Amino acid sequence: MDLAVVDLSRLQFALTALYHFLFVPLTLGLSFMLVIMESIYVMTRRPIWRTITRFWGVLFGINFVLGVATGITMEFQFGMNWSYYSHYVGDIFGAPLAIEGLMAFFLEATFVGLMFFGWDKLKPHAHLFVTFMVALGTNLSALWILIANGWMQNPVGAAFNPDTMRMEVTDFMAVLFNPVAQAKFVHTVSAGYVCASVFVLGVSAFYLLRGRHVGFAKRSMTVASAFGLAASLSVVVLGDQSGYALTDNQKMKLAALEAMWRTEPAPAGLTLIGIPSMKDRETHFGVHVPWVMGLITTRTIDKPVEGIFELVATAEDRIESGVIAYDALEKVKADPADPVARGVFETHRRDLGYGLLLKRHVADPRQASPALIQQTAWETVPNVPALFWSFRIMAGVGMFMIALFATAFVLCTLRKHQTRWFLRLAVLSIPLPWIAIEFGWILAEFGRQPWAVEGVLPTFLGASSLTVAQLWATIVGFTLLYGALAVVEVRLMLHAIKKGPFHEQQTFETAPDTPSDPSAGARAPAAAVA
Repeated sequence: MDLAVVDLSRLQFALTALYHFLFVPLTLGLSFMLVIMESIYVMTRRPIWRTITRFWGVLFGINFVLGVATGITMEFQFGMNWSYYSHYVGDIFGAPLAIEGLMAFFLEATFVGLMFFGWDKLKPHAHLFVTFMVALGTNLSALWILIANGWMQNPVGAAFNPDTMRMEVTDFMAVLFNPVAQAKFVHTVSAGYVCASVFVLGVSAFYLLRGRHVGFAKRSMTVASAFGLAASLSVVVLGDQSGYALTDNQKMKLAALEAMWRTEPAPAGLTLIGIPSMKDRETHFGVHVPWVMGLITTRTIDKPVEGIFELVATAEDRIESGVIAYDALEKVKADPADPVARGVFETHRRDLGYGLLLKRHVADPRQASPALIQQTAWETVPNVPALFWSFRIMAGVGMFMIALFATAFVLCTLRKHQTRWFLRLAVLSIPLPWIAIEFGWILAEFGRQPWAVEGVLPTFLGASSLTVAQLWATIVGFTLLYGALAVVEVRLMLHAIKKGPFHEQQTFETAPDTPSDPSAGARAPAAAVA
């Protein structure tokens, strides 16, 4: 396999995934915020809450369309760019994606039309049910996709079949209740709720700064502050649970994101900041906090957290065992009835993927020298500086979100919605959740390298037999297309925000020959329905 093809395939998928994930979190969060807002309308029957729900629903719809379009393209890339991956693990990986399409995507696609066009045709309680089903479908989509992704991080409930030369499901319930997948799901959807809350908070703050739609903005800000505070706190708690899940399932990723080169005596300390060096294999100018790392990752004070050097030594042993598994598998392929070869393979089967890592350098892993095995063991270490800083940026933004929403909640409780310094801060904070989420994706996926499926299939073996020219053509095409769609999406969102929530009422109530003050016209309906 041409490594340039592998790198370009990775680049294309990374660009598509990062772009797709600009839309997913806002969709996840706005869907349930709409349920909250419409529930208040159904309980109070106050028209302003119907207006609030419909306005944020329009922004949800614009974002939803782009999320669907980019998500479908990303799934097609498994067949286009990663055909051997699809062949090798398709029995397991394909099942959650198929269920996602049948159970979740069709569910939200069915009800989303009713949500937008059923306001005047459905009773309030019925329309609230429709909105809830859209939210449920959206979050179920995330669940099944993250079950598939979680299996790539922790491949449980599956085994390699030497007769078919593929991975096959042995326990689907283990795949479904994979601890890594469950931790990723709750952490990801909570991050989406924070993202939507910041968006609603920032747009509401923008209206208040301009003195427009004051009643609407105050109510939206109140919902966002309460929902966002709960979500931001849960992100930290559930992120801690994700770190705990790494302790048993992805030790190398955990050691890399903490730049822990050597195993420390229990309980391990946390490196707050520092300058990790892949060349020197140490962290310069590190600032350590005693005990914290051990308490977070092991929940005890007597269990150590393994360092990179020790994990590389373990990887070296597993590569040597994987070479034995590869040799036995070749003998089984030559003589399927050979009981000795099958017995040897069964003994070493769990390390076959480590043996396949050597194919990056030699066609036959059995020809690898001890020096090459040692070099390949170090290739199981992901980019430590990238993971180290990605985690700290993500965690830093998360802590800032707690402070932001705690302040917002206090101000809304005291009815000091129009505190101008905070409103400016809320507007400036709108991009921050997306930054944290993108770095979180980099941490999760880049930290898994060099594996497409952890310990099972190296990334470089999963790519399709494409040419560099073909990949560059599709990368350029996708970039131009998605760049144009991004411009359209942002302009539509800004246009909807500029029109405001009372655009239809304002147009209906203003006579053609009546001079209108745009700011006054925008405020009058707000006062009328408040």
